[in-house]
Amino acid sequence: MSTEVITLIVVDDHPVVRDGLRGMFQSAPGFQVLGEASNGVEAVALTAELDPDVVLMDLRMPGGGGVDAITELTRRGARARVLVLTTYDTDSDTLPAIEAGATGYLLKDAPRDELFTAVRAAAEGRTVLSPAVASRLVSRVRAPGNEPLSTREREVLALVARGTSNRGIAAELFISEATVKTHLTHIYGKLGVKDRAAAVATAYDRGILGA
Repeated sequence: MSTEVITLIVVDDHPVVRDGLRGMFQSAPGFQVLGEASNGVEAVALTAELDPDVVLMDLRMPGGGGVDAITELTRRGARARVLVLTTYDTDSDTLPAIEAGATGYLLKDAPRDELFTAVRAAAEGRTVLSPAVASRLVSRVRAPGNEPLSTREREVLALVARGTSNRGIAAELFISEATVKTHLTHIYGKLGVKDRAAAVATAYDRGILGA
């Protein structure tokens, strides 16, 4: 393992959290906290000024959120790796942060040693995800939300939503039952579900079916 000191900045809108993280890292060998920021805008400016190895980034902050900051740092080609450290693990938080360019995503209840390990990994460019976030992302990767259903798949799904059997769908669309099953397999894969009921529920939830 490298003996070089890893430099970082701490970004959080709560002073107590920043103080705690600074103290934690300053008391551990191999780390140096160069500065702190209370929002994403400050984080971008501070990163440009101090050029840290790692930015510990909260997400929801007044005056400039973490995802916008990550996006801007990525756009600027910043050397620093961004490790998200937040209390939120919902899709609406994790996916935009990862897509914006975050190297890792941890929750604030992570143990000290796990956080230290994550920062070291991030500094080396390795991805670090909390178990809850990792499982969610894996399921989304298996069923990319940005992969749209084809026109025919939508037609099949609409008939499924009306309770039509595979045989009925085949007759309505003038295709074979085998083809219906193939379409359903593709639909399940794209939506990340395992059965007809879940496919219909997910389709309504995403606005693919109905209003």
